[in-house]
Amino acid sequence: MTFTKTTEQDSNYNNLEEMSINDILTHINNEDKTVPFAVERALPQIETFVKQLTLKLKNGGRLIYIGAGTSGRLGILDASECPPTFGVSHNLIIGIIAGGDTAIRKAVENAEDSKNQGWEDLKNIKISDKDVVLGIAASGTTPYVISALKKCNANNIITSCITCNQDSPLSLTAKYPIEVIVGPEFLTGSSRMKAGTAQKLVLNMITTTAMIQLGKVKGNKMVDMQLSNDKLFIRGIKMIMEELNTSEEKAKKLLHKYKNVRESIKYGR
Repeated sequence: MTFTKTTEQDSNYNNLEEMSINDILTHINNEDKTVPFAVERALPQIETFVKQLTLKLKNGGRLIYIGAGTSGRLGILDASECPPTFGVSHNLIIGIIAGGDTAIRKAVENAEDSKNQGWEDLKNIKISDKDVVLGIAASGTTPYVISALKKCNANNIITSCITCNQDSPLSLTAKYPIEVIVGPEFLTGSSRMKAGTAQKLVLNMITTTAMIQLGKVKGNKMVDMQLSNDKLFIRGIKMIMEELNTSEEKAKKLLHKYKNVRESIKYGR
């Protein structure tokens, strides 16, 4: 099967250094506009995976992201935002990056080339066949990610991936591949741009949909969010006021008492 790495193909633009600031910004923006349409074409693949993921999460499983570089950081970002947004455990959705926590801020040389460390990192969090592992790699060729998913397949662990190249080695390894084909980057090979944007959009869709399916949303509100700052506490008060058609004073008292929007609504009726 032919594999063309479109993320590495030459940019549609040339002589970037001769462009005006306005031209650069306009061309980047025009390229970015194409990303949601690429995601739209991948919706059937995303839906198929989320159905499997939701079943596993409902049965006590976890979602594990694994990636390198920008892709790894995006997984960590999405995982870290789920507990405050949906009130879930920090162990429900976990992000793993090649090179460990150091690589979140600084590139760790050759970390993505390891064919053993990905599985070792998964074993360190006690991976099991209750879990789901999603590999993130724009190129679809990262050895760290591919080898980890191969081990998961051998151990009856559901695998998925987000990649921006069609029929990549990673796509062919994952049981439920998600391919968002964004084409060449404005800056040739800089997959932190359109590819990174596409990955973030898909990650948002996966976790938000799964959390809604798990009952972590009421109406369109984040009723299980962690009240970790004044902004969120005020947002919680407004949710309670709207849901119970009550005063700000009563809503505030309820939230102080129950420390949770869902509980405040439940016992404030």
